[in-house]
Amino acid sequence: MKFVDEATIKVIAGNGGNGVVSFRREKFIPMGGPDGGDGGDGGSIFLEATLGLNTLADFRNTRTYEAQHGQKGQSRDMTGRGGEDMVVPVPIGTLVFDADTHEQLGDLVKLGDRLKVVQGGFHGLGNARFKSSVNRAPRQTSPGSPGERRVLKLELKVLADVGLLGLPNAGKSTLIRAVSAARPKVADYPFTTLHPNLGVVSVGQHRSFVMADVPGLIEGAADGAGLGVRFLKHLQRTRVLLHLVDVAPYEGSGDPVVDAKSIINELEKFSPELAQRERWLVLNKLDLVPQDERDARCQGIIDGLGWTGPVFRISGISGEGTQELCQKIMARLEEIGVATPAFPDAPPTEFED
Repeated sequence: MKFVDEATIKVIAGNGGNGVVSFRREKFIPMGGPDGGDGGDGGSIFLEATLGLNTLADFRNTRTYEAQHGQKGQSRDMTGRGGEDMVVPVPIGTLVFDADTHEQLGDLVKLGDRLKVVQGGFHGLGNARFKSSVNRAPRQTSPGSPGERRVLKLELKVLADVGLLGLPNAGKSTLIRAVSAARPKVADYPFTTLHPNLGVVSVGQHRSFVMADVPGLIEGAADGAGLGVRFLKHLQRTRVLLHLVDVAPYEGSGDPVVDAKSIINELEKFSPELAQRERWLVLNKLDLVPQDERDARCQGIIDGLGWTGPVFRISGISGEGTQELCQKIMARLEEIGVATPAFPDAPPTEFED
């Protein structure tokens, strides 16, 4: 299925039912009083985070959602039937914005999170409500109020503990294939990853984390170049970033130090907060470097970047160093507190707009 991480939809709540004018007309009961009932409330619309959805593709087909209207009141003081609420399932990790005001209405990050996006109209009053000692035969009623309506912008940010950052062909997809059951496309040309891929990395019984592979960045990504700008936001929920650097780039394809600095620059331009996120340097594709040249090649990149944080040397294709990397990641996540998991045990949160 094509990955869709943004969608715009219209939501229309149901109108409240009108009240009615009615008087009792029964045999042997003279001068029957007013008995017009109230209308029913209109249905509201909720968005609910649901398992089994990982894109917003369905909202490209259905763009308008309308809840049921409340029915009008009836005689004998009978209230009209209320319109049923509508619950629209969305993927876990969906951000909801009002498209007109750009206000953020909610962030559905846990299974079962529910957000009311439009309120159904309230019921109108029947003439029985207006009876008084000085108005024993009222003929006035009140109409039901119209339901709210909004245009919503939905954005999906994948939920992952660890995000992979790097140029196209840095080996991000190969790494996630090596350490998880995810099977993103891998090929010998850039931009083989066109949408985020998630993989669950298991490092022991009841110990696992979610890793996200997003499309590679290029210089100018924060200004709209390439594919990366669209998916940089998926890294905002992660706790640790792995910056993958190709230690053996194709001849003439660039300097690893210059390329790595360009990625850091794009990250800072996109989000200063994200640029401050804990980031580890992962020197990938060691299998392509002769054994006696590896130390010098890796140290040259570290010195060129002035890197003082954690450094790991791996080969995604052969698996060299990947298990140690995953063990270190798991230990760090347990130390700082693992980010929101894809299947949390915490009770759902309800947001009322």
